[in-house]
Amino acid sequence: MAFLNDNYLKLKAGYLFPEIARRVKAFNESNPAAASRLIRCGIGDVTEPLPAAVVAALHKAVDEMGKRETFHGYGPEQGYEWLRAAIARNDYRAHGLDVADDEVFVSDGSKCDCGNILDVLGHANRIAIPDPVYPVYVDTNVMAGHTGEADAAGAYAGIVYLPCTAANGFVPEPPKEAVDVIYLCSPNNPTGAAATRAQLEGWVDYARRHGAILLFDAAYEAYITEPGIPHSIYEIPGARECAIEFRSFSKNGGFTGVRCAFTVVPKALMARTAGGETKPLHPLWLRRMTTKFNGVSYLVQRAAEALYSAEGKEQVAGLIRHYLGNARVLVEGAVAAGLTVHGGRNAPYIWVETPAGHTSWQAFDKILNEANVVITPGSGFGSKGEGFFRVSAFNSRANAVEVARRLQALRWG
Repeated sequence: MAFLNDNYLKLKAGYLFPEIARRVKAFNESNPAAASRLIRCGIGDVTEPLPAAVVAALHKAVDEMGKRETFHGYGPEQGYEWLRAAIARNDYRAHGLDVADDEVFVSDGSKCDCGNILDVLGHANRIAIPDPVYPVYVDTNVMAGHTGEADAAGAYAGIVYLPCTAANGFVPEPPKEAVDVIYLCSPNNPTGAAATRAQLEGWVDYARRHGAILLFDAAYEAYITEPGIPHSIYEIPGARECAIEFRSFSKNGGFTGVRCAFTVVPKALMARTAGGETKPLHPLWLRRMTTKFNGVSYLVQRAAEALYSAEGKEQVAGLIRHYLGNARVLVEGAVAAGLTVHGGRNAPYIWVETPAGHTSWQAFDKILNEANVVITPGSGFGSKGEGFFRVSAFNSRANAVEVARRLQALRWG
């Protein structure tokens, strides 16, 4: 009989979002009359139409695919040169950051890349992950065999957890001990906190001193409005020698259903072999991409390129203003309801403290059943997420206003 990957058996029963979907499905089946007024503020999925520049680019690309002279089959697995050049020029070199076109790798999602990067990193690495944070970081390391079993609280042996609490502004601090690979997410999902320059300088200094690698998830960087908050880890001197950056078009260009993202792997980034030699990661990631990935479709890459046009940039800015406007409405509504709120300023999420006497899943059930609103329980993002819940601002303005009203109508006694 064939053997399975036993590491999958260590995973906690039910990934966060499927469990939310299960509970919502049960609610809808038990309350058919209320199902029609359900408002979803749980999963961070965009709701507004694609930018007009993107739609036009998609139509043009489809027309090209309908003619032999302009048809495209397999493209470069790492992305077409014109899109990689647009990304490097607009997101990095225009801001004085040294990123070459061929250090950009186009993919179908940052979620995928955050897990796939483990293919080129060794099993001897000691992994550090913020708590709370996007659960994919933990689960993919479990799948890869980098952890032991989970304890009763859900913490896996072998992972160094970096607490993100109100006391540290929900930005993790470097650990006292040495670790090899550190996940950082700024602006943070789920808390909405964005790391300051000084905080990121501390992390780069730590990584360089310990020979560690920072896996910097900047999927929400477009939502940073506060002056002085870095949008890229490469704004910090020395980061090219110790950091990989993940970005996505999902939350700025509305590509959650279109699928396009990119990862930057600097050529200066090195890691050790089991024999103690120092080797660059860039050619290994290139080999991984060209072996295990067939590339993002031509149509989607043309759509992503359109986001960098003058019209595309203006339309993206409009989407960001819309979702941040929703966040302000939700913050104001939650505060008026007597709740303690964090986030919502540099990210499309608000991080709300559960009233006394309620766990995060109890808060989820109460808000679902009494307000008919889907939120995300904080405990699903890590043990330090217990006592909080996340509300997504990805919605229509009318829905955001209605959710704010319903939160104020709840009674928590």
